[in-house]
Amino acid sequence: MPTATREGVTLHYETDGDGETVAFVSDVGYGAWLWGWQHGAVAGPREALVWDLRGTGRSDAPPGPYDVDALAADFEAVLADAGVQRTHVVGAGLGGMVALRYAREYDRARTLTVFGTAASGDAVDGAALRALHPDDGSGLDDSLDGAVTPAFREARPDLVEQIREWRREEDAVGAALDAQMAAMTGFEAGPLYELSLPALVCHGVDDPVVPASAGESLAEDLPRGRYEPVEGRHLCFVEHSRAVTERLLEQLDEYGDGE
Repeated sequence: MPTATREGVTLHYETDGDGETVAFVSDVGYGAWLWGWQHGAVAGPREALVWDLRGTGRSDAPPGPYDVDALAADFEAVLADAGVQRTHVVGAGLGGMVALRYAREYDRARTLTVFGTAASGDAVDGAALRALHPDDGSGLDDSLDGAVTPAFREARPDLVEQIREWRREEDAVGAALDAQMAAMTGFEAGPLYELSLPALVCHGVDDPVVPASAGESLAEDLPRGRYEPVEGRHLCFVEHSRAVTERLLEQLDEYGDGE
């Protein structure tokens, strides 16, 4: 797995496939496993890039504080190291905020697709966010309650068990997790009218962490924003991966190399 380095922080990333790049940015605490469903559909005719945010997985976990500006700069370092000239950016939660900041500060982004994202950390329910990530890892079952519905957990116990294993291996913990949470709750996007690239805003209608109304407002304030409600909670793109991935691919086809 290749690495990029920025200001002494080593950042692990992985690419798969050929063609135009689709780069994924994970939510608070979650490892790159989060994009397994979309990654599989993208890699091949396109290049899929996933990376571990500082504090997560195999990337370094320097002392905090972290903020979205620093994470966006990390993202730029990863893309530069990977030789990516232009990319479609896909982010969830904190990763969606990084995508918004990245599109403002750097010039590689072609489109944005975000899930469970708000323009301000004030919209984030801090208690619900904390509940997604038990401090000692012992409450992983309960922590899925805000992420996916009980019906999903009952229907797919095998997948739920696999998610637990991925989380134990890859997710952020301790001070690094706290620093990522602070980055999310402290975010302010700034004037959204400056972001003129195509933006697909998907949001779980029952998301307890970031209310769907925040996603609707984000889409309304982006000049080329489109809002797509999705049944489910904060990780609606996992629970309803097929429908969400189809919508993502439509976005990529519409604004990709053949546009």
